[in-house]
Amino acid sequence: MRNVIFAINITLDGCCDHTKTIADEELLEHYTHLLRDVDLQVFGRKTYQLMVPYWPDVAKNSSETKASIEFAQTFDSINKIVFSQSLDSAEGNTRIVRTNPHDEILKLKQQQGKNILIGGVSIPSQLIELGLVDEYRFVVQPIVAGEGRRLLEGVSLRERLQLKLVESKIFKSGCVALRYLKQ
Repeated sequence: MRNVIFAINITLDGCCDHTKTIADEELLEHYTHLLRDVDLQVFGRKTYQLMVPYWPDVAKNSSETKASIEFAQTFDSINKIVFSQSLDSAEGNTRIVRTNPHDEILKLKQQQGKNILIGGVSIPSQLIELGLVDEYRFVVQPIVAGEGRRLLEGVSLRERLQLKLVESKIFKSGCVALRYLKQ
């Protein structure tokens, strides 16, 4: 069975707004390494439109940094699913899914392949609430944003979610990568 991994950057006060966080070479290398262990990325429309066409364009542009190009090429090579009722079309190796995330993710978990990576806030929150996320990868940023969208806002868990820390890494920027498995 494939694992569903939720990965996100988060500030010390729980903000998940990408405009409030650090994105340096070391973090791009961290996320490139994570992407190499997955063969499917899952997003909602907002996160998908934040990532595409930005990263596919970087993948084609040799004037970016080595870490940016490697991340972009790895990101671009992986199949994607975007859950959306309003998106008319998607680029390249992306499939739009209009059904509910629960049924689709359960089906995908049963298929052969590498891990499934989910990003953003809305779709991951729904999948966490449904108990379908197996692993959590947080990069905690040394920032207090004071405003912005918060992780798991409005989520009502049936029971407390117990996680086990299995890995941590401190970056030069002061960011801390934390990897948790669902117990």
